[in-house]
Amino acid sequence: MVTRSAAERRAEAKVVYNAFVATCPTRQVLATISDKWVCLVIAALAQGSKRHGEILGTVAGASQKMLTQTLRQLEKDGLVTRTVTPTVPLRVDYELTDLGRTLVPVLAAVKTWAETHIGEIMAARDSYEQAKQ
Repeated sequence: MVTRSAAERRAEAKVVYNAFVATCPTRQVLATISDKWVCLVIAALAQGSKRHGEILGTVAGASQKMLTQTLRQLEKDGLVTRTVTPTVPLRVDYELTDLGRTLVPVLAAVKTWAETHIGEIMAARDSYEQAKQ
């Protein structure tokens, strides 16, 4: 077994958690939170616990399958909790964890930015397409 000094472990940790390094595990996190459905689901859950159908009604355009996959990924990453209540019919609620709530202001800012600047983005796209012709 190779023994490493504390300085070596700290140096290794700095490299391991540098998102610019191709093998950094933070890239998986960035891929998850940059997904449009994740952003919208977290925004929907920011107001509190919701059932699957309530989230589906809030996040227009998401299929049931896509929402289920998104919620499973968020649960796997520790951002959402899934609570099953044994009633008839079965009740399943989803809620942000403490860690998930730390993403709310970040993703809300991105959502607000997109809503604020969509006119400029659309104009830039039109200008780009016209220049290409």
